[in-house]
Amino acid sequence: MTNDVKESFNPDSPPAPAALAAKVRTLAPSMTRSMQRVAEAVAGDPAGCAALTVTGLAELTGTSEATVVRTARLLGYPGYRDLRLALAGLAAHQQSGRAPAVTADIAVDDPIADVVTKLAYDEQQTLADTAAGLDTVQLGAAVAAAATARRVDIYGIGASSLVGQDLAQKLLRIGLIAHAHMDPHLAVTNAVQLRSGDVAIAITHSGSTGDVIEPLRVAFDRGATTIAITGRPDGPVSQYADHVLTTSTARESELRPAAMSSRTSQLLVVDCLFIGVAQRTYETAAPALSASYEALAHRHTPRSR
Repeated sequence: MTNDVKESFNPDSPPAPAALAAKVRTLAPSMTRSMQRVAEAVAGDPAGCAALTVTGLAELTGTSEATVVRTARLLGYPGYRDLRLALAGLAAHQQSGRAPAVTADIAVDDPIADVVTKLAYDEQQTLADTAAGLDTVQLGAAVAAAATARRVDIYGIGASSLVGQDLAQKLLRIGLIAHAHMDPHLAVTNAVQLRSGDVAIAITHSGSTGDVIEPLRVAFDRGATTIAITGRPDGPVSQYADHVLTTSTARESELRPAAMSSRTSQLLVVDCLFIGVAQRTYETAAPALSASYEALAHRHTPRSR
């Protein structure tokens, strides 16, 4: 458990009351134990906690007033007063008798048109948050390494493996040697073959997926340039990464867990990385991409009968 939690208050977009529980679940792994107690209390009993002063909540959770305020800011609120208002709103929402939520904002009985609108908004917000938080210096360094790499190995499990495959296919089409490894055993055995001049990329939203961290560690030890694409820049994966590209910590729910909601931000980072590489290798990338289109053109032309 980390003891150095960075506050993430965004004054322009504090989370909506209905998103509070999802926010707690998302950030809890990076909180200290005392902050976790505060977060779990407000998510579990919003009405009760909304009635408490900062001193009362500190006493209830066995923490300090400073811890309560830090937790409020980490959850995205300017201070405890704003968190109390959100808790009161959440309590009122829960007591209104509305249908239960399928995601933080989507109810079971929402029309499909509303589902489309709400999900589209959520995706847009995730992309905006990722773009705003992406370190372009780190991205530039990652692009430079990948553009000149002898080979690029990519590690991902579950939904992250799909993002890894997407990146590998893009790089292959501009003439780079790239492989996406979904099998953790094959990932490690291939990582052993890497050396200086190669690049290894780990994709893990949690930053703590062992099957992704292990091959990255091996690649790091072998002298390859290592890159982590993660929603937890303070997670274990970062200790073996030369460059860290941070994705947005998207809101999650029972039917839309982090493995799904994080994919949007991961794909944005992957596209940024790919375009940067294509720009740097344009003289070879453009002909290679054109050749790949021509090779597949006949498959997209309707056959005459």
